[in-house]
Amino acid sequence: MDMSSNKNIIWESKTAQQFAEALFAIDNIKVLQNFLSDIMTEKEIAEICSRLEAARMLQEGNKYTDIIAKTKLSSRTVARISDWMKNGHNGYSVVLSQIHKHHSHTPPA
Repeated sequence: MDMSSNKNIIWESKTAQQFAEALFAIDNIKVLQNFLSDIMTEKEIAEICSRLEAARMLQEGNKYTDIIAKTKLSSRTVARISDWMKNGHNGYSVVLSQIHKHHSHTPPA
């Protein structure tokens, strides 16, 4: 079942919009880490981290078996991430690109 047309319905709620605005307003990594630690369990944080790593590895062309071994995600989850990267809202690709730009930026001496 294709859910791509329903993916943004969650963001129509006032509380989801407030959450997105809260994340957008945070401009300090430690404040963001503290906020996420307050609202999520360690297991939830680890799951999201693994999904982002899987997306990075998929973008680099790694094999599913290698991604599953490294991230400990199920093959179904890796397949969903791959599908979202191809048919979703481009969120993974944009974020991974921004991370790459941020890490490759060398501050002036």
